[in-house]
Parts: sequence; structure tokens; C-alpha cells
Amino acid sequence: MAEIMAEIRVPSLGESVTEASIGRWMKKPGDAVKADEPLVELETDKVSVEVPAPASGVLQSIAAEEGDIVGLDALLGVIAKGEAAASPQANGSAAKPAPATDRTDPGTSLVNIVVPSSGESVTEADIGEWLVNIGDTISLDDPVVSLETDKAAMDLPAPASGVLQEIKAEAGTTVQVGDIIGVIAAGKGASAAPAAASAKPAPSQSTAKTDAPISPAPRRVIAEHGLDASKISGTGKDGRITKGDALAAIGALEASPAAKPAMAPPMATRDIGPREERVKMTRLRQTIARRLKESQDNAAMLTTFNDVDMSAVMNVRKQYKELFEKKHGIKLGFMSLFTKACVHALKEVPEVNAEIDGKDIIYKNHYDIGVAVGTEKGLVVPVVRDCDTKSLAEIEHAIAGYGKKARDGSLTMADMQGGTFTISNGGVYGSLMSTPILNAPQSGILGMHRIEQRPVAVNGEVVIRPMMYLALSYDHRIVDGKGAVTFLVRVKECLEDPARMLLDL
Repeated sequence: MAEIMAEIRVPSLGESVTEASIGRWMKKPGDAVKADEPLVELETDKVSVEVPAPASGVLQSIAAEEGDIVGLDALLGVIAKGEAAASPQANGSAAKPAPATDRTDPGTSLVNIVVPSSGESVTEADIGEWLVNIGDTISLDDPVVSLETDKAAMDLPAPASGVLQEIKAEAGTTVQVGDIIGVIAAGKGASAAPAAASAKPAPSQSTAKTDAPISPAPRRVIAEHGLDASKISGTGKDGRITKGDALAAIGALEASPAAKPAMAPPMATRDIGPREERVKMTRLRQTIARRLKESQDNAAMLTTFNDVDMSAVMNVRKQYKELFEKKHGIKLGFMSLFTKACVHALKEVPEVNAEIDGKDIIYKNHYDIGVAVGTEKGLVVPVVRDCDTKSLAEIEHAIAGYGKKARDGSLTMADMQGGTFTISNGGVYGSLMSTPILNAPQSGILGMHRIEQRPVAVNGEVVIRPMMYLALSYDHRIVDGKGAVTFLVRVKECLEDPARMLLDL
């Protein structure tokens, strides 16, 4: 019989996003669903994402409840298709089978453990450690192996219940997305672990706390929150501490002030005074902090400056603002003109629009400009696509739409993925000069600043002009000083003489 089950799994959530929490289920087991119908809402530290049904049928089972934290490619539930679309009670535990890749004894199938996609730009991972041994009996979604990428560590769940039959990649091995790293014998014919191994008594809680290895995901939670692993009871296989155990310990600590002395003090914290207040960082702020620090650590970042006379741009706005707004239904702002000037410069200096991928350089022949937007929750960078083909009015409408979505909290991951270059306007807050930090993996970011009346020399005379400092931060590994200076000069020329953009000069 053809495959009659469809798995609902956590999709790729974008750069740097490795986990999400279950916000709410829109269906319950036994409900009929249609392909592409929203089934479950996932909440990340940036946005909410609705996961659609991969097929039509009946929602057979739910593997992750509301409030659970799940990683990329984690199983969320199962849909029964066609003849298998029966009630969950009728199918019992058979509601969550894994697709078999091979057949052995009658009633037994071999299921491959495959390296999942871990997000945009992540193509490989290292095997941290195997959490089970060959011959061990495992259940569906039990963590079996820890994977470590350059962005995160995660536990890979078992794709089926059965016995671990083979390990194809040992600890420390570098593997690619899609590689088969192990095999599970699933089904009634799966042989159990050897008698000697199965006869070993389960370790006590105290043994698990001191001897059982802790996989990277819970280890990271424990380190970030300063928890004492010896005080956490493990509920995983052989008493191992799972990520859920670590998160539960955090919840217990917050709920019970009396429990705080029993836990190790948080790292890098201090006692606060009577006129101070300690507030936990939001997940968005933690992500911003981590990504900015990673950008500094991973790039050879350098900033070069120039200034631009804004007289011509201001005169264009003044002359045409009423006609522009009447025709296009939106005001003519500085951002669309700066975006067009940057696209013009990027075409001449393509390395600023490129990125480093391992030992290669990826040159991008599209111009998707990220526009940094400050919100009450933190900085987000939605992306205006294909700015080289958009008009000034289309760019202004796109930026205004993203600004509204950012304030409403309705930006999606798709809105913020795939930018090739970023513009940050600190001038709206009164900044005179700054050194913006790269939005990795991009190689350039332009910082705009406030317009200030300053004396400048023009044709041998000192005159007062509206001037703005421009700052280009760039990755010196790929962009040389000549390219960075040339880029800023081209932006300056386009803004001081907007006709250059019209004539492509």
C-alpha cells in the first residue's frame, strides 16, 4: 500500500532561528483537514508562523502540545490520508509511524535517521554525541543524537519507534544536510537490545545527574540561566536531562523564590541596589544581542565615512512632494532615494552586495534591501525586494507597509529573510555619527544620520548647507578599502545630483 500518513514538521524558520514554541492548535485529533489549511501556530522570538497541512485527511495525532518548545524539523503531528483517515482511537499508537526506507523481516522496516535542514545558509553540522547505543530500544521523538552547527546545538529526535540498528557517523564527524547518520529497525519484528545490555538496571536519578552526559540543547539552557545540573531530575532515556527538564527547572525557580538558594547563581550577574530593577531580557532582545555579537566575532568589520550635501534631495522633495503624494498616495521620503542611490552604487561595487560562504564568495544579481525599523520590542529588518526594478513610489509603499506591520507585530519570517544589503537610519533619533554593525551574512550596511546645517566650502566660498554624515560598515575579508570608498562616493554623487540615477551615470 502507498504511504498513507503525512507528518507535520517544524519548517525552516529563517536565519539564526532554531526553535519555536507551540502557540495554538487550530485543529484537534479526529478533525478533517485540507491540504495547505493552517493547522498550528508557532511563535519564535521574532514572529508568529502558521504551519499548513501537508496533505488532506484527518488529523490523527498531536506530538507537541501548546506551550511546548520545538526545534527545526521536529514532529508536530500526523495526518492520516485516504483509507487510513480513521479516528485516532481506532488507530491507537499506530498514529505516528515513520516512513520506511527498507524492509527486512516481516513486520519490520528500516527507518533512516537523516540530518535535517537547520535554516538558511547552514549546510553541515558536527555529530556532538550519540545519546543511545546500538541495540537500544527507542521511542518516537526520543532524542538520539546531538548535532552542532555554527549557529546552534540541537537534539535530533527519533523518526520512529524501534531499535537502533546502525550508526553511520560517529561523534565528531562532520555531516551534510540530508546525510543518513543512523538506522532504526521499526515494527513488530525489531529485535530488542542484547540480553546483557537490557538486563542493566536503569540508573537512579542521582547517577543520571552525575554520570549521564548532557546534550548541547539542555546544556546551553543550563549555562545561560546559571542552573545547577545536579539539582535537575532527568526524564530522558537513562535519566538524561532533556531541554524540557531544564526549562521546567527555570519555571520552578521563577515560581518559587525559596528555591533560588538551591540553584547556582546566574553567571555574570550582581546584587542590585534599592534604586535598581532587574528585568529579564525578551527572546527578541536576546536574539538581537547574540546576532550582533556573532557579527562582530565572525567578520573583519571596518567602517568608512563620508558626508553628503542634502540640498538637491531636499529641493526635489520640496518641489514635487504634493504632486507625488497626489498621484501615488504616499509621501516622498528620503529612504526611497537612498535605496535607489545604494542600488546604483551596488551595481558598480558588487562585492558589497555579496557574502562569504565557506571558502566561496556568492555574488548576488538581485538587490533586496533591508530597512532597519525600530519597534518597542527591538530592532527588526524587513526586506524590500527587487529595488532595482521598483519605482520610488513602490519602495515608499513597501517601507510604509513594513513599518505598520512592525508596529502591529505582524511581520513574518518571509518579510525579513534574504536581504543582500541593509540601510539603517539613526538620524530619525538624532544621531550625528555611528558605526553600524553588519547584518550577517551580508557584507555591507549603510548608516544614515541627522541632517545638520554646517558651513562648507563651495567654489572658494564658505556657505551653510544641510549636511549628513554617511557611514558604511563592511566586511574587510571581501570588500577592500577602495571598493568601500567608491561605494560611498557613488551614493554621495547620486544624492547630490539625483539626475545621475535617472541617466545611469
